[in-house]
Amino acid sequence: MGQKINPQILRLGPLYNWESRWFSQKQYKQTVLEDYHLRKALMEKLKYTGIARVEIERSINNIRFILYVARPGMVIGRAGSGLEDIKKFINELFEKYHHQKNQKQFPKVDIKVEPVKEPNLDAYLVARNVADQLIRRLPHKRVLGQTSERVMSAGAKGVRILLAGRVGGAEIARREKIQVGTVPLSTIRAHITFASVPSLTKKGYVGVKVWIHKPEEK
Repeated sequence: MGQKINPQILRLGPLYNWESRWFSQKQYKQTVLEDYHLRKALMEKLKYTGIARVEIERSINNIRFILYVARPGMVIGRAGSGLEDIKKFINELFEKYHHQKNQKQFPKVDIKVEPVKEPNLDAYLVARNVADQLIRRLPHKRVLGQTSERVMSAGAKGVRILLAGRVGGAEIARREKIQVGTVPLSTIRAHITFASVPSLTKKGYVGVKVWIHKPEEK
């Protein structure tokens, strides 16, 4: 089973928590879609800050965004000006999303910025870095080797990186994989982070998947 589904979903509860935390009886579908659009827009807008993930907590007339970024100073800005810009951006998204519903009162927005202590142990940031290097047409074998070395030197117990598609501009799609250390996907107590990121090269899409076996948190 560990080989077939997202490793983090398999570990929801024992090790990881949901990235969206709220309760809804009547507008469940609308709230899920709203979370999806808000998270996607924020990930795109804050891509330059090294954003890893966005957690959303909702209560009555209040919504809280927890942003995990590698460079928090770029998000906060001088004297908190960056946070005000993000709040304005989120309110504009609310107005756009609720335009057809004519909803005048939007929830109060609260933003919390958390730093990513070790970017080389975050699967999404590692996959994003690999995808960007492939777009710049760097040799894929060198990219895989250097990336796996950085992840292991950061303290990981194991890392697996998989490329699938027209790797290196080949006419026929294929897979390239590298694994260093151990990545036990079926062991629930193992801290496995996973991310899948597309890389749009000139020859076509190359899918990048990263599994990282993190050390146990003390």
